[in-house]
Amino acid sequence: MESVSGIKMSYTALYRKFRPQEFEDVKGQEHIVTTLKNQIKADRIGHAYLFCGTRGTGKTTIAKIFAKAVNCEHPVDGSPCGECPACRAIAAGNSMNVIEIDAASNNGVDNIRQIREEVEYRPTEGKYKVYIIDEVHMLSIGAFNALLKTLEEPPSYVIFILATTEAHKIPITILSRCQRYDFRRISIDTIAGRLTDLMEKEQVNVEERAIRYIAKAADGSMRDALSLLDQCIAFYLGQELTYEKVLETLGAVDTEVFSRLLRQILDKNVTGAIQVIDGMVIEGREMGQFVTDFTWYLRNLLLVQSSDNMEDVLDISADNLALLKEEAEMVDPEILMRYIRIFSELSNQIKYATQKRILIEINVIKLCKPEMEKDYTSLVDRVDSLEKKLEKGVVVAQSQSPRQGSEVTASEEIAKMELPKAIPEEVKQIIGNWKGILSQLTGITKTYLNKAVPTLGPNNCLLLVFEDPNAYEYISENRSECQDSLKMMIAERIGKEVELQVKQNDTGHASEEIYPDLRQLINFEIEEDDF
Repeated sequence: MESVSGIKMSYTALYRKFRPQEFEDVKGQEHIVTTLKNQIKADRIGHAYLFCGTRGTGKTTIAKIFAKAVNCEHPVDGSPCGECPACRAIAAGNSMNVIEIDAASNNGVDNIRQIREEVEYRPTEGKYKVYIIDEVHMLSIGAFNALLKTLEEPPSYVIFILATTEAHKIPITILSRCQRYDFRRISIDTIAGRLTDLMEKEQVNVEERAIRYIAKAADGSMRDALSLLDQCIAFYLGQELTYEKVLETLGAVDTEVFSRLLRQILDKNVTGAIQVIDGMVIEGREMGQFVTDFTWYLRNLLLVQSSDNMEDVLDISADNLALLKEEAEMVDPEILMRYIRIFSELSNQIKYATQKRILIEINVIKLCKPEMEKDYTSLVDRVDSLEKKLEKGVVVAQSQSPRQGSEVTASEEIAKMELPKAIPEEVKQIIGNWKGILSQLTGITKTYLNKAVPTLGPNNCLLLVFEDPNAYEYISENRSECQDSLKMMIAERIGKEVELQVKQNDTGHASEEIYPDLRQLINFEIEEDDF
């Protein structure tokens, strides 16, 4: 704990404690630092700047350093001296010349009008009044319009610095009035180097492998890296921070687990693959992060297959690289691309899923059983599986002839459902307006309903048949009141309430082969309203 005059001070987080105070301390944004320093040295300071980039890359930090530099009494090579009264006041947050505004909570017209009134008054000390508006994309349209004139022609002593993570949400009229600077994601090497230096200052023993994992997990954000490191140090206070301890603290999954899971999938061992997932759940691993990390693991395998010189791109240890190369030889690129596709789709679905484990297990089973899919990549996987069985001497049974004695054939078991000669009028109206009904829905509800085959169900109800288990689960459970929304749209269109049922097609055959698609059978023109 730090102390001042015997009074104990509260702990300061690493990212705050080691926030850069000079341009030279900023890492990973040299292209921006150099430009700003040159502007200050040449006295070519702009009136409005836009700092864009992902979180934790130094936007607010550089804005504060720039504010110090333009007001510094004795700047050194374009950087603030840090010793003059202006520098010390800004560093302490006591300066009247630097005004920080959070646009997320101050996004109204009145807030901007207040700024317009304040800029009329010259700074009491120093050269410039600097307004730093963070998360500027959160401003309302009215607030942006109110800012336009002031931003275009501010007084000579006023500088605006707008910071945002979502530049595409800012009106073009604002963009055209600012000098734009795009902040890059910080490289793993740069983050790791910074963390190593700080740990030496803090006298904390951390394994290099652990540092690099944290740097990788930060995804280009220095602030995230420092926060993660802070969390790990707190968990193992007073102990050496090892790679295994970092994995444990962050709920991460080691590459060795990915390797075990992949080998179970390649062996088509559903039980073994599910047991690996069960082990991760018991250990408290975060399942959404597991899906992302496993997708990246598969991507690394594909890159290893594609080229022999991928060490720099992959950024992994020599041991892990050797393991990757070994496993890359065990699987065909087409099969690997199928795995990546399935898990990429899963990473989008799992964000909204309440039963993440079940969703992961379903998709792992899908990897183990390529016969569940009908596309080209799954066919390659099925052929590969058969070849391996033949190599091992496993007898592969041939499909039986269409009819043997009195046995029921597969074709008879999935005989196409017959429709009555007269289809109810209200069902005809629904199918005729089907596209228009779905167009009024949004999000994942619309996406999943587009996958359904509408047909006639028991008692002349509307039956929706799904092949996608995720879509069936979502609609059948009425998540986000999706069924209620659909029924309401139908009622608005035809003026009647209609009974709705859903069913999953798990026969292994295309739904259209079993259930008549009413969209193909009912052919009459209905003028649809534009919505």
